[in-house]
Amino acid sequence: MCACKAASVTIVDGLKAAETKEKCPLCREARVYEGALHMEELNILLSRRCPEYWGERLQHERIERIRQAKEHWDSVCRAFMGV
Repeated sequence: MCACKAASVTIVDGLKAAETKEKCPLCREARVYEGALHMEELNILLSRRCPEYWGERLQHERIERIRQAKEHWDSVCRAFMGV
């Protein structure tokens, strides 16, 4: 979630949707999201090594995805209705 927020993308879109020129929020190095596919490898390692953390993290991400989806559809409905 932190990486997605830093890259200004939603969790639903994922880091693959991040602009390649985005900078790291900590060190300000550019192009840190180019290898976003490697996040999947990190997810696999975390799920195997830290199952308690992984379960908690998935729960928080589900809640955030639902919030973002609701926010998105609310804005789409408002735009459609002309509000």
